[in-house]
Amino acid sequence: MAPSSKTKICVVGLRGVPGVMGGIESHCEQIFPRLVEMTADYDVTIIGRRPYVTGDAYDYRGIRVVPLPAARNKYLEAISNTTLAVLYARFVLKSEVVHIHGIGPALLGPLARLLGMKVVVTHHGQDFERAKWNGIARAVLRLGEQCAIRAAHRVIVVSKSVTEELRRQNRRREARIEYIPNGATELPADIAVGDETARLHGLGLEPGRYILAVGRLVPEKGLHFLIEAFKKANPNHKLAIVGRADHDDDYSRGLLAQAGDNIVFCGFQNHGVLRTLYRHAALFVLPSTHEGLPIAALEAANLNVPMLLSDIRPNLDIDLAPINYFRSGDSDALAAKLRQSNYDVFRIDAGDIGRRFNWGAITAATQKVYAHLAAV
Repeated sequence: MAPSSKTKICVVGLRGVPGVMGGIESHCEQIFPRLVEMTADYDVTIIGRRPYVTGDAYDYRGIRVVPLPAARNKYLEAISNTTLAVLYARFVLKSEVVHIHGIGPALLGPLARLLGMKVVVTHHGQDFERAKWNGIARAVLRLGEQCAIRAAHRVIVVSKSVTEELRRQNRRREARIEYIPNGATELPADIAVGDETARLHGLGLEPGRYILAVGRLVPEKGLHFLIEAFKKANPNHKLAIVGRADHDDDYSRGLLAQAGDNIVFCGFQNHGVLRTLYRHAALFVLPSTHEGLPIAALEAANLNVPMLLSDIRPNLDIDLAPINYFRSGDSDALAAKLRQSNYDVFRIDAGDIGRRFNWGAITAATQKVYAHLAAV
């Protein structure tokens, strides 16, 4: 890499930025604008997917976003777009570094390396654990994880426990594997505080009188467990669920069919609305059976919202008090906690979360990974 010119980095494996639903998308939206603000050493292009990102290429906070086609199929969407993205990075952008996000897109790591680019992979979670995949898809995702470990010059892992596991399983390559978590996003205040109540009323909610969940309407988010537990507990609150499905299917339709006076589906919401929903929630619940490191939980924690998380390893990596966790998949255990008369017992230390999961420090750690590539 020539020290006198900017290093060209192409970021692939995500749907796009800004304001596109998904943990990987939120991660990239936070990291890469900060990176180009931090140093003038990098020229960053993010490849998005049509139709999540429409129109022509555009600039966003110092980075270039280029939409490329993707197959409209849950099995082929990511891999089809990433294939085009890697070729675009090499032959159109002339990129020196390709940064792949996710173990599915990491299947293209060997091709990117064969084409002469330095390869970084961010491991956002062991996606082969997701309930939506069949046996073949899970095997392919496991292969993607191995492609990441073997082909990448550096592997960033957002979960501390998964980092430790991968290092144990890959002793010869453990020096390539680095733990850099997601951050606690400070969501913008887009309206006056006095207008937030009216915003909530528009969604059928009252301040302090609802339990909040945020996530895509997919099985691994565990929203069916939450709804079951909510009905068992019958608390004096509504249940508000924010998010939509990646692809309309029987599972998402089954969830939406349970909407009623006390269960409100709010759909996908922008950062400003999310901030309002977090700030005025009586309790935030994340019932996931699979995560990388949950940005939604970190967003809620950063706003000092009382919270309950399932006790899966990535959620435990946030290192909250035992009272803030419940047994994953156990609706009775969750219902018992929802019956609490005062949810303030589940409040966390927002300052501690902000210090431990700081996007500025996380961006600086990512920049060091890029700097180390010059010596590879």
